[in-house]
Amino acid sequence: MTGELLGSGRSADVFAIDDHWVLRRYRDGGEVTAEAAVMAYLAEHGYPVPRLRDPEGAGDGTAQRSDLVMQRLHGPSMLQALQQGTVTAEEAGAELAGLLHRLHMLPARVCAHPAVRILHLDLHPDNVILTSERPVVIDWRNTEEGPPALDCGMSALILAQVAADNTAQAAPARALLTSLLAHLAPAISLADTDSAHLTEAKNRRAADPSMSERETHLLDSAMELIRELTPTRP
Repeated sequence: MTGELLGSGRSADVFAIDDHWVLRRYRDGGEVTAEAAVMAYLAEHGYPVPRLRDPEGAGDGTAQRSDLVMQRLHGPSMLQALQQGTVTAEEAGAELAGLLHRLHMLPARVCAHPAVRILHLDLHPDNVILTSERPVVIDWRNTEEGPPALDCGMSALILAQVAADNTAQAAPARALLTSLLAHLAPAISLADTDSAHLTEAKNRRAADPSMSERETHLLDSAMELIRELTPTRP
């Protein structure tokens, strides 16, 4: 049995268990073993992720799990805070960049190559919950290990697709993207030295079956916007 439906994303539903725990279940029946293992590892290293009720069961990846029971977070998403005006686009962009930088400072869990890091690959304002203690990053289904610039490129591209659209959200998204790119620089420069990783992010977004035709159509404009807004190296 599951409790009250708290929210639904593109691929998963979240149900209340009680005031402290929730159950997250993918509608396609996908298993969560790898995701849980990464979350447990990040928690051990002090990165802000929801606590797991059974972190020991996430360790070796040998037993499949279909549900993820994790800490119930209380607070708005960063997206909700932006819409309510309690967080500015400049603040949100700086926070997203900080969360990306902190993640990429940690050693990879599996790969020993020094340039490889854990990537979120879907870090945007709706996947950050602003609890009273600290921002917490959720939704680790897409996580992989790889180059940090790919992760930054994915976050920038998600924002740029909104900023390039002809909607009321375009201007706030552009301001947020501008802040994100400014705070990623100079470590990440998607307009020049890291442009290949931005192209890889675009190819991945284009191949994502959950994207609408409109979202896919905006990818070229989003790429141009990122190149326009990325600070130039001195």
